[in-house]
Amino acid sequence: MTTLDDAVALARNENSLAVVSTLRADHTIQASLVNAGVLPHPRSGDPVLAFVTYGRVKLANLRARPQLAATFRDGWQWATVEGTAELAGPDDPQPWLTDADQLRLLLRDIFTAAGGTHDNWDEYDRTMVEQRRTAVLVTPTRVYSNG
Repeated sequence: MTTLDDAVALARNENSLAVVSTLRADHTIQASLVNAGVLPHPRSGDPVLAFVTYGRVKLANLRARPQLAATFRDGWQWATVEGTAELAGPDDPQPWLTDADQLRLLLRDIFTAAGGTHDNWDEYDRTMVEQRRTAVLVTPTRVYSNG
């Protein structure tokens, strides 16, 4: 059986890149590339797939239809995580996210969970605020692969 950690581990040598597919209003698929990682959900502590976005289309799709699929790969080996997204950001408040400092730290945690490092965290934080970045936390409902 493939686990969430197994799926994400496939892309470690590819900057933790995943193709995320969301559903448009017309029921067609919209796909994009993100850096993703695994971390404990800030409220429950359960492991979730997480990435940061500011994409208008992806966010609109996820607000209306939170189901998504994220596919990771290494060569011909692939794994997909399906689940329901929960958004947390300046335009998507959550009761468990009570202030801007918690969002700032969550965005950093997601970035590092996806393998990111930064030489200037203050600059990173400013960019996240300026671009109104949103945390996407995906509770997995199904994980599968070709392996």
